[in-house]
Amino acid sequence: MVAMKEALFWKDLPDKNVQCVLCPHRCVIFPGKKGFCKARANHSGVLVSESYGRVTSYAPDPIEKKPLYHFKPGSRVFSIGTYGCNLACDFCQNFEISQAESPPSVTFSPEEVVEAMRREDCSGIAYTYSEPLTWYEFVLDTSKINREDNIIVTNGYINEGPLEHLVPHIDAANVDVKGGSEFYRTLCHSPYKNVMETVRTLYDSGVHVEATNLIIPGHNDGEDDLRRLCSELVEVSPDIPLHFSRFFPHYRLTGVSPTPINTLDKAASIAKDAGVNYVYLGNVWERDTSTTCPSCGTKLLDRTGFSVRGPAFDGTCPQCGAKLYGVWK
Repeated sequence: MVAMKEALFWKDLPDKNVQCVLCPHRCVIFPGKKGFCKARANHSGVLVSESYGRVTSYAPDPIEKKPLYHFKPGSRVFSIGTYGCNLACDFCQNFEISQAESPPSVTFSPEEVVEAMRREDCSGIAYTYSEPLTWYEFVLDTSKINREDNIIVTNGYINEGPLEHLVPHIDAANVDVKGGSEFYRTLCHSPYKNVMETVRTLYDSGVHVEATNLIIPGHNDGEDDLRRLCSELVEVSPDIPLHFSRFFPHYRLTGVSPTPINTLDKAASIAKDAGVNYVYLGNVWERDTSTTCPSCGTKLLDRTGFSVRGPAFDGTCPQCGAKLYGVWK
């Protein structure tokens, strides 16, 4: 049995109250109460990670499922996650665990996670399903002892200090870039943070980064919104792959229709016009998700769903010699 662990990044307050400074919520938590994420709690004046070692889901997955298309294509990772999240998105696909107080779980130590990854013949660990940054201490401890790849699939909603402390142990990340301030306020029920700052910190630190934007009709599908997102991403780097994902009705947004495919096509066109070199469409089986050279257009990786076919690719286009952004082997 893995014990709960004292949290990192918090402050003492009078009367045994504490303030968590892990994420922009900066929750002030009274004794016996939990923070917004439901995973960090005040135990008699000490902030504790109650989710430490508690695993709600785990499975070997293709790396493409994260989605990461430019990081060791065709490899498998050991996906693992806990409960809790520091956003409360009305469209969450995993709300049964992300919004739960204390769902059914099994316990793992960091060493047991690494052993499970090796047993499943995976090339790394992906911290995913809910928000790994609210599982901060367990992700950090596991990443420190894992000599293979450490991958986070994250909403990027974290303060700069904790992020900088974590990034030396992270190899790759997919960051969910959701929308503007009104989107975060009304659909995520959280104060706005420009998570492109997280993308920049990861990228500048040498972490392989890809970004995802779930396009929800009537909420973040306007051309101005899409142009702004793409412009901000290109300011970090035009080479960061951008995945536009199709929305399907779920959780509290069952009254919103699925994203029209032509909206995704429009988004891809806007991204390319803005200078994004690698644009992919997700949750749309009708569109090609192969990787092509941004310089000459040669198809380099033939991708269908989560499967990759074709000869081994080392990151250099055999046609024109261009170097593609990514970690290819």
